[in-house]
Amino acid sequence: MADLKEPLLPRKPSSFTNSNPREISSRSSAASGRPLFQGMDFLGLKKRGQGLRSWIRVDALGNSQIIEVDKFTMMRRCDLPARDLRLLDPLFVYPSTILGREKAIVVNLEQIRCIITADEVLLLNSLDNYVLQYVVELQRKLTVGEAWREDRGGADLSRRRVGMNYDDVFGSSSPDYLPFEFRALEVALEAACTFLDAQAAELEIEAYPLLDELTSKISTLNLERVRRLKSRLVALTRRVQKVRDEIEQLMDDDGDMAEMYLTEKKMRMESSFYGGDQSLGHSSSGAGMSVSAPVSPVSSPPETRRLEKCLSLARSRQSMRSSESNTENIEELEMLLEAYFVVIDSTLNKLTSLKEYIDDTEDFINIQLCWCL
Repeated sequence: MADLKEPLLPRKPSSFTNSNPREISSRSSAASGRPLFQGMDFLGLKKRGQGLRSWIRVDALGNSQIIEVDKFTMMRRCDLPARDLRLLDPLFVYPSTILGREKAIVVNLEQIRCIITADEVLLLNSLDNYVLQYVVELQRKLTVGEAWREDRGGADLSRRRVGMNYDDVFGSSSPDYLPFEFRALEVALEAACTFLDAQAAELEIEAYPLLDELTSKISTLNLERVRRLKSRLVALTRRVQKVRDEIEQLMDDDGDMAEMYLTEKKMRMESSFYGGDQSLGHSSSGAGMSVSAPVSPVSSPPETRRLEKCLSLARSRQSMRSSESNTENIEELEMLLEAYFVVIDSTLNKLTSLKEYIDDTEDFINIQLCWCL
C-alpha cells in the first residue's frame, strides 16, 4: 500500500528539506527577479500601533517644533490610556469631546484634536489650515501673555516704590491671566465655535433665497436643492449640539472642571514632593541618625516603612484638601466655558430658526398643492 501511495505524492526537492525559510524566500525572489510578496517585507514589519507619528509641539513660551513619537511613548508622556489617543486619530470620526485627565486635557473639537498639558500642547502634524491657524493663534496669545507679565512685573516694581495699587482703581485689565492649559483650551474653543458659526452663516446665506424661490416656483429642481440643504442643516445642527452639550456638561460638573487645573496640580505635586523630602530629613535628623554612622539592617526597614507611611498619609491629606479648595475655586474655567457656551448657543439658535423657516415653507407648499388638487 505504501508503494502505491508513494508515486502519487509530489517529490520534495532535496534543496528545500534542510533550508532556512529566509534562504528559500531569497532564492525564489532572486530566481524570479522580483520579491515573493510585492509591497510586503515581513522581516521589517513592526507591530501594529507602534509606528512613529509626527506631532506639532508648542511649549508655554510659544515655541513650536515637530517631533516624532510613537503611540506608547505618548501614552507614558501624557499619562493617557489608549482609548483617549484614539479620539485624536484622523482615521476615525468621533463626536466633539473634552476630557480632563490627571496630567492632560484631551480635546477633540471639529478639526482641532490635541493634548494639552501644564507645559505643552501636542497636535497631530497636519497640513489642515485650521490646525495651522490654531498654532499661530496660540503662539500669539502666549507671546502677548508673556509680554504682559513682563510689563506687569515692571509696573508692580514701580508701584511698590510710589506706594500705589492701580488694580484697586481699574481692576485687572488683561485677558491673559489664565494658566497655560486654559489659554490653549480657549484657543481650541474659539477655533471650533468660529468654524461652526461660519458654516451656519454660509448655510443661512444659501438657504433663505432658495426657500423664497421655492415658494414662488415649485419645481423638482428647487425641491431637490431644498432637500440637500435640509440634510446639511441636520448634520451641522448635530455637530453644533454636541459641542454645546459638551461645554454644558463640563459646566455642570465641578469635579471635572477642578480636574482640568493642571498647573495647580503640578505645583502641588512638586511642593508635596519637596515638602516630603524635608520632612523625611527632619525625621531622620530628629531620630538621631547620622549620615556616616552605619545603620542596623534589622531596625532600619520598619523605621523606613513607618516614615514612608507617614509621608504618604500626609500627601493624601494634602491632596484631599487641595481638591476641596479646587472645587471651590473654579470660577476662572467656569467663566471661560460660559463665554463660549453663549457663542455656540447663539449658533444653535440660528440653525433652529432656519429649521423652523424650512418647516414653514414645507407647510406652505403642502397647502398650495392641496388647493391645486
